[in-house]
Amino acid sequence: MFPKPHASLTPNTFAFEELPLVKPTGFREYDARWLFPQEINLMGVQALGLGIATLVHDLGVRPDIVTGHDFRAYSSSIKLALIAGMMAGGLRVKDVGLALSPMAYFGQFALDCPCVAMVTASHNDNGWTGVKMGANRPMTFGPDEMGRLREIVLGGTYQYRDGGNYEFVEGFAQTYLADLKSRAKPITRKLKVVAACGNGTAGAFAPKLLESLGVEVIPLDVDPDYTFPRYNPNPEDMEMLHAIAAKVKQTGADVGLGFDGDGDRCGVVDNEGEEIFADKIGVMLARDLGKLHPGATFVVDVKSTGLYHTDPDLQAQAIRTDYWKTGHSYIKRRVNELGALAGFEKSGHFFFNEPIGRGYDDGLLTAIAVIEMLDRNPDRTMADLYRALPKTWGSPTMSPHCADEVKYGVVERVTERFRAMKEAGEPVAGAQITDLITVNGVRIATEDGTWGLVRASSNKPELVVVIESPVSEERLHAMFKAVDGVLRENSEVGAYNQTI
Repeated sequence: MFPKPHASLTPNTFAFEELPLVKPTGFREYDARWLFPQEINLMGVQALGLGIATLVHDLGVRPDIVTGHDFRAYSSSIKLALIAGMMAGGLRVKDVGLALSPMAYFGQFALDCPCVAMVTASHNDNGWTGVKMGANRPMTFGPDEMGRLREIVLGGTYQYRDGGNYEFVEGFAQTYLADLKSRAKPITRKLKVVAACGNGTAGAFAPKLLESLGVEVIPLDVDPDYTFPRYNPNPEDMEMLHAIAAKVKQTGADVGLGFDGDGDRCGVVDNEGEEIFADKIGVMLARDLGKLHPGATFVVDVKSTGLYHTDPDLQAQAIRTDYWKTGHSYIKRRVNELGALAGFEKSGHFFFNEPIGRGYDDGLLTAIAVIEMLDRNPDRTMADLYRALPKTWGSPTMSPHCADEVKYGVVERVTERFRAMKEAGEPVAGAQITDLITVNGVRIATEDGTWGLVRASSNKPELVVVIESPVSEERLHAMFKAVDGVLRENSEVGAYNQTI
């Protein structure tokens, strides 16, 4: 029987891989992330594969699974160790090779596999690895499945089964790109597009797709380099957005599109070099798609702008919006439950349901949607469409460090602190609290519409802080100061990655 994993090993044991190493905190809310090899070794990855196979059988799902890997130097080795475990557990594996996460999700449909296990750490720094998993297309695992998987792997209760096998699928990237192109409408407007990939895996795929649509592509940092020499491939990161903005201004491009490390997210910069946060792009897309799909429902995460409920254009179209938990698995599942046309996250995940997409997040399909929106508005620039939105002042997603072991407890204390303030009628940033949304962390709304959010990051040892005001930049800063003041009552909260 394969040995039970350990949470930590001595340097000598670790060096020779006598035992599997799996740090418990790597099992996140809806996927898995570890530092390799400090927190998981190859034997630990094999144990994870056995655990996935055991869970799939426990769920009663047909044991066919798609797998792929991102371009990091060690990802192929990790995938092979994962495959060994999954095959030992009786899964029939179809390997699509180097891939984007949405390419693996597409494989669930194109290759008729209910299950997926994509080896990627997305935009995390080099040294991280992880797996995005699912057993009910297009959904990926949520807390229940991740909790059960954690129990199986750490408890060593995985089961061997016969019937496992392996198949490498040749040329699957071309199949994926051809499917995306078939979903795009002919582009009649002449467009120049910056394609920024942050030296992540998307560089191998995104420029090819955009060129096939007939737009002029200006590549930016498209050569895959897992050291991320320029900036982290994260379309929420201002450094990446600033680089895109500079390229747009230099080249006179109509729009800049930035893709994250595994291609399931997309960020946007307009033709004037203005960085548009993804929640505002969602409002613009909802306005545009609402004209084609009257009365549509959209799902957005709690980090997103309040415009989804206050924008006069969306109200006039009778657009319905549901605010839900942040996280690709949560939004994906909610879009499916409500039969929504799409779901949007401030992080840049966009989930398009039929007839646009298949319900999963795909940064390349999002790029198509943005380009088609521009094509449907031939007399307006991206900046014109952005200026048409009601003005708000918003922060980027800010992430103060907070250890995985304590971050949820900190958020609980912060939530109780704001709840006590509301009950006592104590103002925050000089205004009364009118609402607390606690579906995912705590979102504090005040009487003038200014709000702040604090939640625990689902995939890194961080908290997440977002602030927005429809009143002024001064109110934005006042709310940030008030929220940060409450956070600083907790000594476990460290420095921010970026602030306003």
